[in-house]
Amino acid sequence: MKIKLNNMGIVLFLLLTCASVYAQKPAFKVIGFYTAKNDQAHISFVHEANKWFSKAAKQYNFVYDSTRNWKNLNEKFLSAYRVVIFLDTRPEAPAQREAFKKYMEKGGGWMGFHFAAFALTPSDFPQNWDWYHNMFLGTGQYGSNTWRPTSAVLKVEDRTHPATYNLPVNFKTSPNEWYRWENDLRKNPDIKILASIDSCSFPLGTGPKESEIWHSGYYPVVWTNTKYRMIYFNMGHNDIDYEHNSNKELSLTFGDRVEDQLIINALLWLGKAKK
Repeated sequence: MKIKLNNMGIVLFLLLTCASVYAQKPAFKVIGFYTAKNDQAHISFVHEANKWFSKAAKQYNFVYDSTRNWKNLNEKFLSAYRVVIFLDTRPEAPAQREAFKKYMEKGGGWMGFHFAAFALTPSDFPQNWDWYHNMFLGTGQYGSNTWRPTSAVLKVEDRTHPATYNLPVNFKTSPNEWYRWENDLRKNPDIKILASIDSCSFPLGTGPKESEIWHSGYYPVVWTNTKYRMIYFNMGHNDIDYEHNSNKELSLTFGDRVEDQLIINALLWLGKAKK
């Protein structure tokens, strides 16, 4: 059966068609950079994160791409993306670092996890990028870590920020290896700490070294630099069975309702904010 449309019907049909197409258009694009070569715990997290972000992209109407080719960290490639994610490492080449710095200074969005902030001289990842480690992240060098990977109770310090809006005051995380930093982020006026380890988590870590068990102190876990559209999560180290040489995954990072909500809140904030 043929349906005849008058002029008003044609206009309405076209409007509905355009609305449908517009509704399906992704709100923004995200690119995840990763290396996934060293430390099975980080490799495990990268593979898990790529699957999780791909699934979230369908649910929240954005595009998620990923690449291990850090040469893509250039102005032309980055111009197609609203948000950049460093899943496990950082760029090493001067040109890549400069491209990322310009991207952020022009209003790009960034999300980093765990090892993306690591720097220690001497090591394979020395502190040789002052803008990134001292100004952008504010951390300086890596100080120490807990061991084994264990859950922690986090205290949400600001529940008005888009990333932490309406989250519980406290929530328990997935197991993680927690980092301590050279610099005290509380003394940096540009850094806004969104969540830290609650004192009820102590002792945190199981050792075997006593230095790997934290009994007190202040440890930021999630924060943003207010001069940029960025957020850093200390999470991103899955527990692996190293002791028995099986490399079996003993824990995952994603899957906790509140922690997942925190991450997606942050991504939607970065993706939908105007440059």
